[in-house]
Amino acid sequence: MAEGNKLNLAIGLGATCSGCDVTIVDLAEDLPKILSSANIVFWPTAADLKLKDLEAMADGSIDLCLYHGSIVNEENAEIAKLLRRKSKLLVAFGSCACFGGIPGLGNLTNREQLLETVYGTPSTENPNGIKPQGEVIVDGYRMRVPRRLDLALPLSGVVEVDYLIPGCPPQTSQVRDSFEAILSGNLPPKGSIIGPGKNLCDECPRKREGKAIARIVRPHEIIPDPEKCLLDQGILCMGPATRAGCGAKCIKANMRCEGCMGPPDGIRDQGAKMLSTIASILGLEGEEKMTEEEVAKLMDGIADPVGLFYLFSLPSSILRRKWGEV
Repeated sequence: MAEGNKLNLAIGLGATCSGCDVTIVDLAEDLPKILSSANIVFWPTAADLKLKDLEAMADGSIDLCLYHGSIVNEENAEIAKLLRRKSKLLVAFGSCACFGGIPGLGNLTNREQLLETVYGTPSTENPNGIKPQGEVIVDGYRMRVPRRLDLALPLSGVVEVDYLIPGCPPQTSQVRDSFEAILSGNLPPKGSIIGPGKNLCDECPRKREGKAIARIVRPHEIIPDPEKCLLDQGILCMGPATRAGCGAKCIKANMRCEGCMGPPDGIRDQGAKMLSTIASILGLEGEEKMTEEEVAKLMDGIADPVGLFYLFSLPSSILRRKWGEV
């Protein structure tokens, strides 16, 4: 424990939109209470703290580190390893750190194809086709450019993770409850996700009839009934394959769940679980069994299977990446 019985707290980051930083600030009046029990020793987003400051800290001197963001380049991996060495407890904070997140959809291709798309597209002003190099000299200063990895990874892809707090971003209630659990020492076994283990349907307020559906619709094609289960209306809500804990905020706003909380306890692969759920509600079995043409037409309603089933979890799924030509 840090001096004065206050935790030494670090907030590290990889490839991130920093929405996870915002959710910490959104603690509002609870933030000063937390800070009264913690010294922030590293938080580059909010304070002028440099990598050299982190390197100078003694190993194990950070009591708690919240790391958010995916691991997509060499620098992300190096900082994650450095924070692991400096920290007693390292927590994957947010969907990117927990599961790979939206940057993980880059695993549908490879590093070279990604760079070609970014730096070779007609919309990019790059007549010489220059791509990132290992080093670049600007105004006489030599700068290192981190090399992108061929695969995006969750935090656990490069270091051992003590706990996970999912969400895109995590809800302030999750952050508050997690801090209380950490400060009190009332923690589950290491490697656990801090939060409910049930699926989102268990906390969803909508009424579920459970009838087989005859068509799949995309959210923009209908105005959903706010009282009725979205699956019953043909909208592929990820609730059955997603962990509870967010308060069903998207669903209460008449939007489908997109799965940012990751799979509930006992589910290895979020997308495979959702595929199983869909198979059970599409009316493919029974006396009036669909023809192959009818099934194909029905499945055409799923415009982007990977983007639907693995929007936040591709790098930590069984699939992990696209195989074949890449």
